[in-house]
Amino acid sequence: MSEPRTVVDEALVDRTPDDQVVAPIGIISSVPDTGRAEAEARKRGISSRMPKLTLKLAAGLVLVLGIVAFAIIAPFFTQSPTYSGNPSLEPPSSEHWLGTTKLGYDVFAQLAAGARGSLLIGIVAGTIALVLSVLFGVLAGYLGNWSDEILSLVTNIMLVIPGLPLVMVIATYVPGRSWLLVAFVLGITAWAGPAVVLRAQSRSLRAREYVAAARVAGERTHRVILVEILPNLLPLLTAQFLFAIIFAILGEAGLSYLGLGPTGSITWGTMLNDAQTGQAIGMGAWWWFVPPGLLIALLGAGLSLINFSIDEVINPKLRIAPEYSRRVRKAAREGRGVAAEGSVA
Repeated sequence: MSEPRTVVDEALVDRTPDDQVVAPIGIISSVPDTGRAEAEARKRGISSRMPKLTLKLAAGLVLVLGIVAFAIIAPFFTQSPTYSGNPSLEPPSSEHWLGTTKLGYDVFAQLAAGARGSLLIGIVAGTIALVLSVLFGVLAGYLGNWSDEILSLVTNIMLVIPGLPLVMVIATYVPGRSWLLVAFVLGITAWAGPAVVLRAQSRSLRAREYVAAARVAGERTHRVILVEILPNLLPLLTAQFLFAIIFAILGEAGLSYLGLGPTGSITWGTMLNDAQTGQAIGMGAWWWFVPPGLLIALLGAGLSLINFSIDEVINPKLRIAPEYSRRVRKAAREGRGVAAEGSVA
């Protein structure tokens, strides 16, 4: 009886390679490396969702941060924007850097105060639009069933209602319009379009494995949305927030130019309205209407440049387009062809 055991033992020893014997030790020792690799992959995933610092992004940040700094700092070094003791329609000088208005207001002081008003309206309206688009878009896409039907119905109703005419009607029937009311009205008319995009993205993320794993693990709905869904929508949410700010600032400027803007507040739009009613163009007072119009254009351009940089993160085609263009130019200089799929021939 002992001989068969000996033969079997010897056979087992002969059939067992040395690397399989040591394999469990290697597996145990490789566990920290696997965890480190997963951590590095997670970091790379977070960094890949951040826009790269390109010339376009740098120019947008310089414009936006410069205007924000001007809105915060400049009012502390100017006279009151409602002080009318200055000479009327005085051109730019060392005393009044941007001249004065028809009523003797300092244009530079009003420009600084108007920057605060326009930025506040844009930020408040953008925040309202972002919150509503998340509520009606992300919830509809993740919950599905009858909740999706109800939320989508409300979104579709808001989509067919023209935003700017609705704002004009509301502004017409409200006699005392504060900047907060104007921001609220602009915000509730700008969320439907982004909500449709967020609904489609949320439906796509809902079918991902990690979201399904969180649901199977018993995670609550709000935790799955906050931890698993929204972080992956962060670039898209940022882009939509910036677009809502641009829409609100331009919408307020248009309403104010028509005389339907905030009453008792100074914004770039109210400055343009005062210049229009004061016949600044006819009298050649360019310093009255050019500065607010120029700052509106520069702020819109800066936010758009930042938005374009974020779009390159969201859209893979835009992300690989610069590299593909460089390869095409390099191949053209070297006299080679470029294949249709992007590989240099």
